[in-house]
Formats: sequence, structure tokens, C-alpha cells
Amino acid sequence: MRVVLVALLCSACMLASAQPEEAPAPPPPEREPEAKVVRVTAEGYNRDDALKQALRKAVEQGAGVEISAHSNVENFALIRDTIYSRAAGLVSDYKVLQEREGPGGTVEVTIEATVRPSTVAKMWGEVQNVLDQIGRPKIMVWIDEKIDGRLEDDSVVESRIEQLFLKAGFDLVERKAVEDIKHREAADARDERDAAKLARLAKDAGAQILIRGSANADRVGVRDIYGAKAAFYNCGVQAKIYYTDTGKLLVSESIPTRERGVRSYHEFSPPAARAALVAATFPDTDNRREPVLAVKLIDAVMEQWSTQITAAGDIELEVDRLDFKTYVELKKALAGFNPDRIRSVEGDFSKGTGLYRIKAQMSAQTLAERLTEKPFAAWIEVLDLKPNRIQARAVDRPHAVPESQP
Repeated sequence: MRVVLVALLCSACMLASAQPEEAPAPPPPEREPEAKVVRVTAEGYNRDDALKQALRKAVEQGAGVEISAHSNVENFALIRDTIYSRAAGLVSDYKVLQEREGPGGTVEVTIEATVRPSTVAKMWGEVQNVLDQIGRPKIMVWIDEKIDGRLEDDSVVESRIEQLFLKAGFDLVERKAVEDIKHREAADARDERDAAKLARLAKDAGAQILIRGSANADRVGVRDIYGAKAAFYNCGVQAKIYYTDTGKLLVSESIPTRERGVRSYHEFSPPAARAALVAATFPDTDNRREPVLAVKLIDAVMEQWSTQITAAGDIELEVDRLDFKTYVELKKALAGFNPDRIRSVEGDFSKGTGLYRIKAQMSAQTLAERLTEKPFAAWIEVLDLKPNRIQARAVDRPHAVPESQP
């Protein structure tokens, strides 16, 4: 009996050892960071501005860790502000919890918003990739400044606007960098109706965005302020933003009349005039009780710039050394390339140059990359890339027949 029991035990052990070991359970897949629900309050000079500031604060609070992780990269401030300017597109859901009048006529809103850090991280990569490829956007500020009807050689408004854009991380192109011969040409283009010529001059100087405007300060007289004489000036400022590649007007901003004064016994006082112009152009503090021109301009540029490099819009493709047959083939290929992202393609052909106007939900950078692939590589080669413009030329293909687009 003992022998039988021992034999059975041995058999059981042998069977157990012969069975294959179970494979270890695979590690659980990494989970995408969960969405964060944040509640923020922000102030603006009107409801739209307050909501814009609230969405920016929501992104800053909900994805602050991801943004801070990039603090050592080049162009950090510009990429960060580009992302903040797209806050409305990054916040997947929000609701206004409270809205009330703030101090000095401002508006305060409180919102609850859902922010996905992974979405912010993805956009950071997209913006950084564009900046690595085409560099920081270059801006020219061109303001005609007049005090009592006299055109000033140096504009305090222009200088203050440039300071703000430099601080934001943009590259500046001084309008004085335009050669003397172009200055003479520009004298005929001071009229706002000839904006296309001004945009071309700015483009020749290397600028991608032109801020063109005027500032005027006019005396209103000397007043007695608590026993001291002060000269007062009224001023108004306005500016328009253009893409230099196309001359397209992007934004038009203006500020209502401002009045400022400084101590003076004389009615004509350039310091008082400049004080009024600065008050209308540049903020003294971080509060948003009054919409000053410089803040409105940089908000507009950031919004247009970020839209262009992330969500895109209108893209121009200019191809030189092109015959009409290839022009037509290329237009058809562009229209059928990606119907989900290429909404329309229009074009003109003149003297061997094809100009295509493309409405697309992709950036010019992404489209330029696609143009290096089949079938486009058999037709053209890309020579230059700007945020919303691609310049190319036809390749020599005496016997080549491009493959058809699948």
C-alpha cells in the first residue's frame, strides 16, 4: 500500500513539473493623463476679453506642469504664449459660473473648465517643430506719428509696440533697414490705400508681418491744476496688421481719444503729447481696465500667428518655371491630395508662374513636407517657406511622367 501511495505522489509531482509555467501577466497599458477640471476667475475690459483671460488661466493651471517642463527650451516664451492664445481650442469644455462687473468698469467671470494636459503637450510639439523649421516670426512696426500736425522722425508709439513684441519673443525688422531708394518709394506709399506696396517693402526687408498705423496728438490748451500750469493733449492711435507675403489685412485696431497733460507754461508741449500717446499705446500696469493699442495688437498677432501655424487657413503656393500643362496637373493633384484637409484650391497662371491659393486645415509647414513626396516631387521643388506661403520651382523632367495619385 505504501508503495502505491509513493508511486502516486511521484506521478503527481512529475505531471506538475511537466506543465508549462503560466506567462506573467502583461503590464497594464500606460494611461493617458486624466483631464483636469479647474475653476478660475479672470478680469477683462469687456466680457469677451475676460473670458479669453479666464481660458488662458485655465490652461495655465490645468497644464502648468507640462508647460514648466519646457522652461529651458529655446523660444520658451513665444511657444508658451502661442499656446495660451489658442486656449479656446485647447479647453475641451467650460461653463461660466459667475459674471459680474469689476472695479473701474471691468468685467469679471468665473468659469469651470476641463483641460487635457496631453493636448497641450501635443500642441507644444507642433509649435516647436514649426519654429525649428522656419524660425521666429519677423515683424516690422511702421507708425506715422504726428504732434500738432508735424510728422515726427522717431515714434514713441512705434518704439513701445516694438518693446512689447521683443519681450514676447518675436524678431523685429526695423523699417529703417529698408534702403534709401526704398524709402523714397515708401514715401509714395504712406497712404493706407497703398498697403500692398508697403507690405511688399516690408517683405523685401525680411518681415513676415507688418503693423502699419498712425498716431496723432493735438493740443487742447493749458489748464491750472491745483495752482500749477499744465499743457494737455488729446491723442488717437490706430493700426492694421498685414501678412507681407500676400498683403492680406488681418486685423484693424484703434483706440478712442486719450487726454494727458504735463506741467508746462506753454501750450505746445511735445512731452505732454508723448505722454498722451504712451497712455493710449502701452499699459502702465497689468490691469485690463482700458484696452490699450499695444496689448490689442499683440493679442491679435498671437491669435493669427498661432492659428496659422497650428490650424492653418489660407496658404499660397507660388511655382516658377512652370508650363501650363504641369500647372493644371499640379492643381488637380493638390485638390485631390487630402479632401479632408484641403478644402479648396484656386489658382492663376501667368508667364510661366503658377500661383495657387489653398484653403487648408494644415499648416504651410505640413503642406511643404508633403510636396517633397510623390507625386509632387516629380513636378516641383520647394525653395522657401513662410508661415502662410510656399515658394517653389518646377523641376526639369524631360522624360519623366509623375506617378498618379493613389
